Parts: sequence; C-alpha cells; structure tokens
Amino acid sequence: MKYLIQIYSNPESRTAWEGFSPEERAEGYAYYRAISDELVSSGELLASEPLADISLAKRVTKTDDGAVASDGPFAETKELLAGFYLVDCDSEARALEIAARFPEAEYGLIEVRPTLDMADRGGDL
Repeated sequence: MKYLIQIYSNPESRTAWEGFSPEERAEGYAYYRAISDELVSSGELLASEPLADISLAKRVTKTDDGAVASDGPFAETKELLAGFYLVDCDSEARALEIAARFPEAEYGLIEVRPTLDMADRGGDL
C-alpha cells in the first residue's frame, strides 16, 4: 500500500531550524539522507522531495481564456508543507513507524495518508 508522508513546518519548528549552526543543519540533512537511503534499500521509497519556500509557489487558475499563474492568494496558515516521502510499505503501522522518525513528529507536524488506487475505481492512472 502506498502512503504519502507529508512533513510540515510551523513557526516553532522554523525557529528551531534557523537557530541551528551550519554543522547542525548538515547533521540534519544527513539524518534525512540516512532515512532515504534506508528506505531505498528496503524498496519502500518511491519518491521524496523537500519543497522550496512558499514564496516561490504559484497558484494556477484555469478559465475559458486559458490558465493564469499568480503569486497567490494562498490560504493563511502557519503550517506549511515542507516536503514529502511517498512510500510503498506493507501496512499503515509501518508507514507510521517511518513517519515517527522525522524530527517534525516532535512538533506534531507529520501527516500520513494512504493513496487511492485509481485502477480499483475504474481510472486509468
């Protein structure tokens, strides 16, 4: 079963990260790399990416005249999606076990959601 592990940030977690020294940040990146390497080795990692700053995001609106990309407006929120892991694992318990390893779990900023199998719903995806 596939699960999307969404990693959010909030003002508290961002302040903690910004307070880290360059060496501490390097350790943090290495920690994430180690989890990724382990999930690749086990065959569970399908994709993972950190996301760029929200200021670089675009909102796309499609009208009869075509699609327009704009800088917003975005929903006002203090929690922002910072990255994700798409994993394929045997159970929800395993997905939750993986998710609990991320430091953001200490702030309650991890969300685990199963994906839908569109083939089971008559879709072509």
